[in-house]
Amino acid sequence: MKQTVTSIQKAKGNRKLTMITAYDGLFGKLFDDEVDFILVGDSLNMSFAGNSDTLSIGINEMIYHTNAVCNGAKNTFIICDMPFGTYVDKKIAFKNARKVYRKTQADAVKIEGGKSKAKIIKYLTENSIAVVGHIGLMPQNVKAEGGYKIKGKDEQNIQSLVNDALAVEKAGVFLLVVEGVKSEAAKAITDAVSIPVIGIGAGVDTDGQVLVWSDMFGFFEEFKPKFVRQYLDGAKMIKNGLKQYIEDVETKKFPSNSEIY
Repeated sequence: MKQTVTSIQKAKGNRKLTMITAYDGLFGKLFDDEVDFILVGDSLNMSFAGNSDTLSIGINEMIYHTNAVCNGAKNTFIICDMPFGTYVDKKIAFKNARKVYRKTQADAVKIEGGKSKAKIIKYLTENSIAVVGHIGLMPQNVKAEGGYKIKGKDEQNIQSLVNDALAVEKAGVFLLVVEGVKSEAAKAITDAVSIPVIGIGAGVDTDGQVLVWSDMFGFFEEFKPKFVRQYLDGAKMIKNGLKQYIEDVETKKFPSNSEIY
C-alpha cells in the first residue's frame, strides 16, 4: 500500500524505511511497490546526464523525469528534488513547488538546507506543500564549500546539525535526509527529532536508508563512494550481454527463424 505523510511519520521507531532513486518510467516500475519511497534526485544530472555535479539541472528537467517515474510507479510515494536555484526565497520556492504539484503526481518535494531554509520550508508547508528536508553534506553546496565534505566531525558541528534538524522539523518537514555525516552525528540527529531520518553515508542508526540506483546496482563506473554497497554488477552484465549480441549478429545467429516474420 502506498505510503502517506501520516504513515511515514508513524514508522519512526517502529521499522526501517527504504528509499531509492529513479529517473524514468522503466526503473520506476521495477521499484514500484518494493520500497517506501522513490526519490527523483537531482543526482540524475550526474548519473543520467553525465555532468560533474548536480547544479546545472533545472526545474523543467526535474518535472520531466518526475512525470516519467510517476508513470511507472503508481503505488509508491514519489519525492521530487528541488534543483539548485529554485528555492532562493519563499515566493520563488512556492512558485516552483506548485509547478511540480501541478505538472506531476509527485507526493512531496525535497529541499537542501537547515536553519537557513527554515522560513522557506515553513512557507511551503503552510501552503500545502509536503517537504522533505536534507542536511549534512549538501551536493548543491559543492562549489561554495570547495568539494564534498563529510560533516559531524566534532561536537560543535554535531550540535549545529542537530539544530538544523530541529529547525526544519519545526518548519514542517515530515521526513529528513541526512547525507555524508559521521555515524555519531546521524544518531544524535535521529534521536533529537520526532520525524523519520533517512541516511546516506550516515551509518546504521538512522530510521532508514537511501541509495542512488545506478550506484547500488553497479552501473556507475567512474567511482564508488565508500558508503555504497553494490548489490549487482550491472555494468559487467550489460557489457557481457552486448558482446553476445554483437557476436550473434556477426555470426548470423540473430535473428533465428523463430525471431522473424
